Amino acid sequence: MTKFIINRRGLLRTMGAGAAATLASPAFFTRGAWADNFCNDPTASGKIIFGFNVPQTGSYAEEGLDQLKGYELAVKHINGEGDGGLINTLKPLSLKGNGVLGQKVGFVSGDTQTNTDAARDGARRMIERDGAIMVTGSVTSGEAIAVQSLCQERGVIYMAGLTHSNDTTGKDKRRYGFRHFFNAFQSGVAIAPHLASAYGTNRRAYHLTADYTWGWTQEESIKDATEALGWETVATVRTPLGLGDYSQYLTPVLNSGADVLILNHYGHDMVNSLPQAVQFGLRDRQANGHNFEIVVPMFSELMAVGAGEAVKGIIGTSNWHWALEDEGTRAFTKSYGEAYGTPPSQSSHTGYVQAILYADAVERAGSFYPPEVIRALEGHEFDGMGNGPTLYRDSDHQCFKEVLVVQGNDNPTSQFDVLNVIGRSARADVTYDPAIFGGELGPYEPNQC
Repeated sequence: MTKFIINRRGLLRTMGAGAAATLASPAFFTRGAWADNFCNDPTASGKIIFGFNVPQTGSYAEEGLDQLKGYELAVKHINGEGDGGLINTLKPLSLKGNGVLGQKVGFVSGDTQTNTDAARDGARRMIERDGAIMVTGSVTSGEAIAVQSLCQERGVIYMAGLTHSNDTTGKDKRRYGFRHFFNAFQSGVAIAPHLASAYGTNRRAYHLTADYTWGWTQEESIKDATEALGWETVATVRTPLGLGDYSQYLTPVLNSGADVLILNHYGHDMVNSLPQAVQFGLRDRQANGHNFEIVVPMFSELMAVGAGEAVKGIIGTSNWHWALEDEGTRAFTKSYGEAYGTPPSQSSHTGYVQAILYADAVERAGSFYPPEVIRALEGHEFDGMGNGPTLYRDSDHQCFKEVLVVQGNDNPTSQFDVLNVIGRSARADVTYDPAIFGGELGPYEPNQC
């Protein structure tokens, strides 16, 4: 069998197959001390089902499909297959490489269609029809917030996928929802010093913003961060999700008096809007005595690849990057590269990590009973997952870790070598008072399914 190894420059080479991992014999379930009935109790059904609810079609399909690959790889590693990936680097670790509480994990997957209603309906089917004990996924924050609310109602833990809106662990937070991904507020804190250094403090910014919860909170956070630098906001204009042609929105920028365009777009929206902005000649213009600049406050490797030449020099933030040199990143990049032949994205990484963290919390709790699993996650400190020392804060279920500032690579050496990490904001610098976003987590005790 041929294995693919990805070096830090993004190049692929082949190696001979190594020895296969030895599978541990599964143990029988043991009932914990909790007698309460709860939704899809594996000790009653005899099976553990994870629900992977991601966009496989629509504007964010590419991110969703890559996230699904991360989930499937996590299940293999939880069940003792493959090289174990981040189970070898997670500290502290309770998983034993023989499933969860001695039983192998299965899964079902669904297509949210990059649509909030479809995401909620898909999660409901996973719970009611397929017996999912945990649901995870999403690439839009609208999906994440809708599914998180449903899971709270049904008493099923939701480990959010890619969701960047402040609302997910802010005003819309739920006891049964947990987010590993960073948020818009943290992007603003991280990116502002780099924008000041690169472009100065006397700028006039024009925002084009995806018209839903993520876009709204990113616009607000980046606007606050840049205005604190001394930048003036000229206009904030909302754009519909899934738009192909942005010319009607880009034309007004030319005569607005702005000298920076901030694209609060993600997925195919950014893959379309950024090249079109470059084609409009914005980066060749001067305004107010400055070279005109474009900023994409949050973007991923997949978006950078899709945007092609237009991404060169563009500054943004990311949750994770496959070329980092820590032990966890190297382990995940190797495992993912061997499985799929390409480097992993931040979407596949956060999905993989969420599945591992849920499984490990069950193992630590000694039970699938949701309140005990929730308590095992709340306030949990861990390391070795590629983001440095990380805290799952108990007050809002937001993960706190360092935030990366990235820039499109001017001289890529391969199709994967598209982003350079140009800065890191320490965990302490992006930690905030949860009261600024409000919201209530709600009760521990689950409803009946």
